[in-house]
Amino acid sequence: MTNDGLGGGNVTGNLAVTAYRPSGGSKVDSTTAYIVSQRSSKKFKLHLDDSSTGVYTLMAVAPASLGNTQNEFCVQVILNDSTVAYVSRFYNNIIHYVDNAGNTGYCHYTLGAEGTDEGGGSGATAEGIKSGSVNVR
Repeated sequence: MTNDGLGGGNVTGNLAVTAYRPSGGSKVDSTTAYIVSQRSSKKFKLHLDDSSTGVYTLMAVAPASLGNTQNEFCVQVILNDSTVAYVSRFYNNIIHYVDNAGNTGYCHYTLGAEGTDEGGGSGATAEGIKSGSVNVR
């Protein structure tokens, strides 16, 4: 997973980071951070709010639950039934998620924008596979 936009100023379409917490630091509810590239199944290089970059671990938790012993971040997804969940893994156009009640699942995802993602995106199937919307920057 690689996104264009570093250095060129064009960050449209990059997967948005909901919140991040640097090791030993405070949680940042992000308005501009985004994923630059994937380093391993749960490690990603992020472009942060202060324009720096760092490698962070994807956690499927609400922002307030991010720990401060290592660099951690979360990505919120809105499912097609309006459930709020957090991404645990990205696989091509499918994500694995955990919702606030601890339920796990997977869904097809589309890229949305805050305020227009409440429908959860398209791609739900008759087989019961949900769809979700992940914000972009």
